[in-house]
Amino acid sequence: MIGWLLLIGAILLEVLATICLRMASVGGSKKWYAGVAAGYIVSFSLLSLTLRTGFPLGVAYGIWAATGVALTALAGRVLFRERLTRTMVAGIALIIAGVLLIELGAAH
Repeated sequence: MIGWLLLIGAILLEVLATICLRMASVGGSKKWYAGVAAGYIVSFSLLSLTLRTGFPLGVAYGIWAATGVALTALAGRVLFRERLTRTMVAGIALIIAGVLLIELGAAH
């Protein structure tokens, strides 16, 4: 259970850091880079701690990367009104299916 909580934290902080990166590039304020650095450092630290709980590397990294991509695309749509095409939505659905398959495969 603690591994899942660490992994969720790692995913959320990675997405937050990426949002800060977008804010830094749009707004021009250098203050956002502190959020970028802190978010990525803490995210990778939490991912490392997730692995220490016994999570397999392929499962933890696969879920972290795929979920981060999907959530970042959704955050871009909501926060920055970026375009989200049907193809992108299909990709997000495939990511969700892939994460489920990875988890189901690791459980056996």
